[in-house]
Amino acid sequence: MPDYAYEAKDAEGKVVRGSINASDENSAVSTLRRQNLTVTSLKVQTGKSKPKKTLWEILNSGIGSGPPKPRIKSQDMVVFTRQLATMLSAGIPLLECLEILQEQAQDPGFKLILEEVVSDVRSGSDLSEALKKHPKIFQRIYVNMVKAGEASGQLEEILDRLAGYQEAAEKLRSEIKSAMMYPTVSLCLVFGITIFLMMVIVPKFDTMFKRMNVPLPGFTKALMFVSTQLRNHWALWFGSFFGSLIAVFAYFKTSQGQRVKDILVINLPVFGDLFRKVAISRFSRTFSTLIQSGVPILGALEIVASTAGNKLIEEAVLEASESVRQGETLAKPLSRSKIFPPMVTRMISIGEKSGALENLLEKISEFYDQQVEATVKTLTSLIEPIMIAIMGVTVGGIVLAIFIPILKMQKAVQKK
Repeated sequence: MPDYAYEAKDAEGKVVRGSINASDENSAVSTLRRQNLTVTSLKVQTGKSKPKKTLWEILNSGIGSGPPKPRIKSQDMVVFTRQLATMLSAGIPLLECLEILQEQAQDPGFKLILEEVVSDVRSGSDLSEALKKHPKIFQRIYVNMVKAGEASGQLEEILDRLAGYQEAAEKLRSEIKSAMMYPTVSLCLVFGITIFLMMVIVPKFDTMFKRMNVPLPGFTKALMFVSTQLRNHWALWFGSFFGSLIAVFAYFKTSQGQRVKDILVINLPVFGDLFRKVAISRFSRTFSTLIQSGVPILGALEIVASTAGNKLIEEAVLEASESVRQGETLAKPLSRSKIFPPMVTRMISIGEKSGALENLLEKISEFYDQQVEATVKTLTSLIEPIMIAIMGVTVGGIVLAIFIPILKMQKAVQKK
């Protein structure tokens, strides 16, 4: 993304100059507006724009580019947050709490990060500032909630709420994994069995039929042709298949690709409704947790957009943020997006009018958590017979195509 040199005026009318990194001019202006700056001049800084990544660079991002970034299990983060809240509630000083948690950390990467956090806090930094230095581990929602807790003097209470948020998010994630596991494994199994039959079993019958000069029905001829093509040009077929997969995944990493992927995901025939419910649950829970923790609504909306996990919801939330900044309601732009059901937007509208927005958002997240759980159970009960049917049709079709000529041969021999 290029760097833009800007000149703007703050709320008091003073001229402010600086530079900002953004994907385009509109993004730069939007970011500066969120900082209460009115842009008067914006130019691309020559010689400072970052080169665009090639497809190869996207596929190899992170490989050989320095030390590996630590990957912390979400369960470790939940335990850390819950234990920190418990110890602070017991009256143990913050620094001592962090030292205890750092000593007992099992993950080497997490232990190293906590050492740096302890060092920063010992040097006089606020906990939020120390955590902010590790954005890959402590996300914006985490840092901002801690910052709000420090400002209000209710850090242990907000950490406890944050741990509850993490636990609910982890439960939701595990439910999605369990829903996707069976069809994924089943499809891989069907694919593997089909390839084995086409590459190993079918060619043997093809040779036998040719040697015995057996007349073949059209379906069997087509099967033999596909088997021959796979066997003779397997490198081309498998290379094309996996190359296409890699290209698709690389495209989905781009901004436009992410949006296309999210549109496809939400409109999937079987799983689309589930993913939509998950996205709404995540939105409402994150928004509710931030507001309850004292984060200003505009800041909360910005964080919700960045953690939405879905481009369509991110765009809807950013539009809502702009509307709120201009004095409009939150519910109207969310309703226009067509992503959020009428029940959700109406409850948000009622929450805005009654001053109980965070409570109603929490109710929405609880409702959709229950909906997700029910949908997962329904899908699990439906997917099993569907996958068995797919496996039966695929394998049964191949077996039938092989045995029809054999049965004809037997009848011909019996007539003779």
